[in-house]
Amino acid sequence: MRGILFLLGFLAMGSLWAQEIMQTELQQIRSGFKKDAYTKAMQNALSSNDISKLAWNRANVGTTDHLFTYRVDVSGITDQKSSGRCWMFSSLNLFRPGVMKKFNTSEFEFSESYLYFYDLLEKANLFLNNMENSAGLPIENEKVRWYLKSPVDDGGQWVNFVNLVKKYGMVPKEAMGETNSSENTSLLTKFLNTKLREDALEIRDLKNSKADPKKIAARKVEMLSEIYRMLALNLSEPPTEFVWRFKDKDKKIVEKNYTPQSFRDEVLGETNLDDLVMIMNDPSRPFWKHYEVENYRNTSEGNNWHYVNLPNDVIKEFCIASIKNNEALYASCDVGKQLRREVGVLDVDNFDYESVYGVKFGMNKAQRIQTGESGSSHGMALIAVDVDAQGKPVKWQFENSWGPAAGEKGYLTFTDAWFNEYMFRFVVNKKYLTAKVLEIYAQKPEMLPPWDPMF
Repeated sequence: MRGILFLLGFLAMGSLWAQEIMQTELQQIRSGFKKDAYTKAMQNALSSNDISKLAWNRANVGTTDHLFTYRVDVSGITDQKSSGRCWMFSSLNLFRPGVMKKFNTSEFEFSESYLYFYDLLEKANLFLNNMENSAGLPIENEKVRWYLKSPVDDGGQWVNFVNLVKKYGMVPKEAMGETNSSENTSLLTKFLNTKLREDALEIRDLKNSKADPKKIAARKVEMLSEIYRMLALNLSEPPTEFVWRFKDKDKKIVEKNYTPQSFRDEVLGETNLDDLVMIMNDPSRPFWKHYEVENYRNTSEGNNWHYVNLPNDVIKEFCIASIKNNEALYASCDVGKQLRREVGVLDVDNFDYESVYGVKFGMNKAQRIQTGESGSSHGMALIAVDVDAQGKPVKWQFENSWGPAAGEKGYLTFTDAWFNEYMFRFVVNKKYLTAKVLEIYAQKPEMLPPWDPMF
């Protein structure tokens, strides 16, 4: 009897084994590759050319212009260079038009480098705190491995920006300009992470050996001092006060003393950052719910990323209302999908990869999110919408941060069909939201893990 049970168990285990490709299966697979004239021509073409150039859908050329019914009054294009600071550029870009109007200037840019310095320093502190708090878990634990995967990085979104501005203020670019390391961030973050992972091992050892908490706290300050040194050497030290001197449209030279906090207060005026809230379209989970992402923040005391998940048709109403009122929105998308960068157009029919390969690509938006095929990869300012006679959106436009040479003079236009498939996050003023959405936003959010495919 025991022998029979063992055999049944062995057979059950065998059903879990991966099926190998046998010679008979290989012959069947090979026979499916029909070498007809089209296949031979496409094989020759693909082996010698860029795939996207061959998949370019000529029938779609010229179907999308850059004219809009409603467009926010913006001018000038910023450039994040070789960095992942899009969320910071797009957040700051929301307030540039107001500053230019307030100070009667034809151009203006905030210092992204200033906030970037403190973003990395705060992320380093949060990482060390996480290492101390999780010291009792084995290093192989999923949460610990997640922390160690990327102690600091360029990534972020709206709530990270708010956490920084509330704490550190804002400065103009003249007060702290870009450096080679702020424009090309990979090596800086690489060495910061090397140092922080080393520090993490020491923090875990101190915690697990039951060292005096004051000793651990003092050691973390020493570690952060080294991180500060590395940041200052690469980015320069952030100003605690500065003189801003500029020439306005009347050619008058204006000069005034500021701290980062007083400059923030003056340029934001009556704007309350807490009135700007995130909504999102993620069809892989239920709509009309408030969600929070665990530990997704940059400051230890700051807010985590949280949002209300909504259908696209509801989100579009809020976006149109904001744009009509000359207010840009922070937004993020999967910018690499179906992008014709040279003309600045995103459309679901820009490229026909199915015809090139002769295979079907059939996942919907929810399935692409669940499998990691698609997700938010880039943040920009949403500034324009074109509507038809019935008021329905036809196309939209981003103010990008890839410089004026990318896209249509720095802007990207995308069709409403592309919006449905590849738009994800939006930051909208509460005054444009319905009572129902605000009620959900006030509810306690459901907590999501930071390694969720969407994040």
